[in-house]
Amino acid sequence: MKKPLKEQKTVLLILLSNIFIIFLGVGLIVPVMPSFMNIMHLSGQTMGYLVAAFAFAQLLMSPLAGRWIDCYGRKKMIIIGLFLFSVSELIFGVGTHVSVLYLSRLLGGISSAFIMPAVTAFVADITSVEERPKAMGYISAAISIGFIIGPGIGGFIAELGVRAPFYFAAGFALITCISSLFVLTEPLTKQQLLETIQLKKDTNFVSDLKRSFHPLYIIAFIIVFVLAFGLSAYETVFSLYSDHRFGFTPRDIATIITISAIFGVVVQIFMFGKMVDKLGEKKLIQICLIAGVVLAIASTMISSYLAILLITCFIFLAFDLLRPALTTYLSKTAEKEQGFIAGMNSTYTSLGNIVGPALGGILFDVDINYPYLFAAVILFIGLVITMMWKEKQSTGSLVK
Repeated sequence: MKKPLKEQKTVLLILLSNIFIIFLGVGLIVPVMPSFMNIMHLSGQTMGYLVAAFAFAQLLMSPLAGRWIDCYGRKKMIIIGLFLFSVSELIFGVGTHVSVLYLSRLLGGISSAFIMPAVTAFVADITSVEERPKAMGYISAAISIGFIIGPGIGGFIAELGVRAPFYFAAGFALITCISSLFVLTEPLTKQQLLETIQLKKDTNFVSDLKRSFHPLYIIAFIIVFVLAFGLSAYETVFSLYSDHRFGFTPRDIATIITISAIFGVVVQIFMFGKMVDKLGEKKLIQICLIAGVVLAIASTMISSYLAILLITCFIFLAFDLLRPALTTYLSKTAEKEQGFIAGMNSTYTSLGNIVGPALGGILFDVDINYPYLFAAVILFIGLVITMMWKEKQSTGSLVK
C-alpha cells in the first residue's frame, strides 16, 4: 500500500528540488551568456553548437540511463546525475578554452539524462495511480518555475561576476545531491532490482530502442517528439518574431514569457490533477493539441500587445499540460519498467529539441510566419496520431 502524497512531503520536495535545480541552472546562465560570449570571443555558431552538445549527449545517454535506473535503482542515478551536473556547471564557470566548455555541456546533458527519468520513475513508484497525475503536475510546475526565476536570479548573481551564476548552480546542485543521499530511500527492493537485471540481461540499447516502437508505447512517444518538436520550434523564434514583427523590447518579451509561465504553473499545481480525473489523459492531450494548433495559427494574425499576451499564455499552458499528461499516461503503461519508459521519454524529447529549433530557424529565414504555421501542422499531425489510440491500449483513466 503506497502512502498518500501528504505523508511523503519531504521525499516529494527533495525530488522536485532535483528537477528544479536542473532547469534553474539552465535559466541562471541566460542573462550572462552574451557577456560570457564576448569574454571568451565565441561566435554565434559556437554558442549554437554548445546548446546542441547538451541535447545530443542527453539524447544518446537517455536510453542507457533508463536501463540503469531500472537495474541499479532510482536513488543512485539521481545522486550521480546531480553530482555530474554540479561538476559540469563548475567546469563551465572556470573554463577558459572552448573545448572545456564542450566537456561541460556534454556532462550536463548526461546528468540531465540521469536525473529527469530517475525522478519521474521515483515519483511513479511512490504514488498511487489516482495521485500520480497530481504528482506529475508538480514535476512539470517545478520545471516551469526553474525557467521562470532562473534568469532573474542569474542576473542578480551576475553582479558578483560573470562566472558567479555557474558557481552558484554548481553549489546548489551539490547541496541537493547531499540532501538526496541522506533523505531519499530507494523505492525498489534488492529483489526487484535483481529481477529487473535478470529480465534485461539479454537486451541492449538497440533492443530497447526497437521496443519503444511497440504499439503500446510508440504513439505516446511520437506525441512526446511532436510536443518537443513543435514547442521548441515555437519558442525558438518567439523572441525573434516579436522583435521583427512588433518591435518589442527585451523587457516586453520577458514580461510576456514570465506572465505566461506563472499562469501555467498555477494551473499545473492546482488544476492538472482535477483535469485528468475529469477528462482522462487521452482527452486532455487531444484538447491541448487542438488548442496548440488554433493558437499557433492565431499567433500570425494578431498585433496588439494584450492579444499576444493572451495567446502566449494559453499556448504555453497547452504545452505545460501536455507534458505531465503524456508522462502520466506513459508511467501507467510502464508497470515494472518505469526507468525504460522515462528514459525513452527523455530520448524522444531530446530528439525533438534538436530538430525543432533547427527547422524553426530555417523557416524563419524564409518567412517569419512559417515557424508558427509549421508548429501548427506538426501539432495537428500529433492530434491525428492520438486518434489511433485504441481502447485495448489504454489503461486507467484512459479507458473512456
